[in-house]
Formats: sequence, C-alpha cells, structure tokens
Amino acid sequence: MPLQNRVDPFGAIHAVPERGLFMGNRGIIHDPETKTLLRKRWALPAWIICVCQRRGVRREPMGRNRPGGKAGWTELFFLDEVTALAAGHRPCFFCRRERATDFVGRFGEAFDVPEPRAPMVDKRLHKERLASGGRPPAVSSDELAGLPDGAVVAEGETAYALRGDKALRWSFAGYADPVSFDRLTDRPLRVLTPATSISVLRQGYAPVWHPSADT
Repeated sequence: MPLQNRVDPFGAIHAVPERGLFMGNRGIIHDPETKTLLRKRWALPAWIICVCQRRGVRREPMGRNRPGGKAGWTELFFLDEVTALAAGHRPCFFCRRERATDFVGRFGEAFDVPEPRAPMVDKRLHKERLASGGRPPAVSSDELAGLPDGAVVAEGETAYALRGDKALRWSFAGYADPVSFDRLTDRPLRVLTPATSISVLRQGYAPVWHPSADT
C-alpha cells in the first residue's frame, strides 16, 4: 500500500503509487510506528523541495531517520518542481544549493531586498499558500497570458500548469495534452502558486517540469 506522502498542487497530501521527480518536507509530521501522517500538515514554515537521491544516502520513508531511532523529517514527493512551487514549497539549500540561491536571489530582485534570505521567503509563503491558510486569488481566462510559465491555476479541483500560451491539466501521473486558454473562458479560476513564487517566476526562475509536459 502506498504511503500518504504524495503532494498535489493544492498542497494536499495523498496516498497514490506515483512519486515524481522531487522529494521535500515540512518537518516531522508522521508517526513512525504506523507510518501515517499526524493531524498536522506542517511543523515549520520552511517547506522545501529536495532531490530524491543524494550521495547514496538511503532513508526509510516515514521511518526513524534521526540518531537514536527517532522520527526524522517526513518525506513528501512531487510530480515536478512546478507542482512543488504551487503547493508552496521552495528549493532546499542543503541538497539544491545552486537552485535555492537562484530562487532567493530572484526573490530579492522581485521585492527590492538587497540581502535576501530564505526565512524571508518562508515567512511570505506561509501566509500565501493554500495548505497553510492562504487564499488563492481569482484570475480570469483573459489574465492567464499575463502569468509566467510554471504558474498553476485551478478550476475547482482540477489544476492546470501554464506553459507558453497553453494550459496543461495536472495529474499525479503527469500532464495531459495542453489546451488553449480560450478553452477556459468564463470558468471560475484561481491561482494556486503563491504570489511570492509567481514574482520569482516573473524574474526568470525556470522550474523543472515533468517530461510529460514536453509530449
């Protein structure tokens, strides 16, 4: 049985077979005895995006990965970086330092912060992301072209990632065939990707896409 550790663009955590390209965490939010989530969905405001493999280190998902047999941070999985950004995560400085430095640097450019730091980003994201109480803003189909590539919008429970002048319907298995923005005309849409990350994308941060986005 799959563990409940797969994250969708809304920031919700599911139990499905697909793992995707990236791992991440929100702190310790599981019981290692039952390998199930606790009632809380985060333990700290720093929600990060990590690589799945690093220097041959192996972890037991939802296990006891701290010294002394204690529960370590809870491994979460994302289809791709586009999905993780929509859920409110940002790149990890430990295992993705170059990407994290790029992300935070572009955050500084976007908000005119001379010496940007990751906690500044985390503080803003924690107020904006849906899964920690944020309210995704509404957006009209006419405004979709003004959003950067990598932004994710939703119609009800259906999420679409924007790329070029198309919208790619999201699923845990990958993206469906793209549809033009006019197919979403007059539908109630909201922007899932937090405003802070939208601003970073506008500054040129290029998130990693799942290969299905290229087909």
